[in-house]
Amino acid sequence: MTAGPPSPCINVCVLDQADVCRGCYRSRAEIAAWSSMSAADQWRVVEAVARRRLESQQDPRPGGEPAC
Repeated sequence: MTAGPPSPCINVCVLDQADVCRGCYRSRAEIAAWSSMSAADQWRVVEAVARRRLESQQDPRPGGEPAC
């Protein structure tokens, strides 16, 4: 059995207009479900978080606010 990753939470809990946390880049649903997800699902979220973080660095967020 594969171990799950540590939570990507960095204690910067502010959701943007798309309900994605500006700190960890997880959606509200992903944050709520994290503790009940399988390790495989957690790893998929971590991969999605990495993509979102990269995309946010390439495209400024609405309102001209910089990405974390």
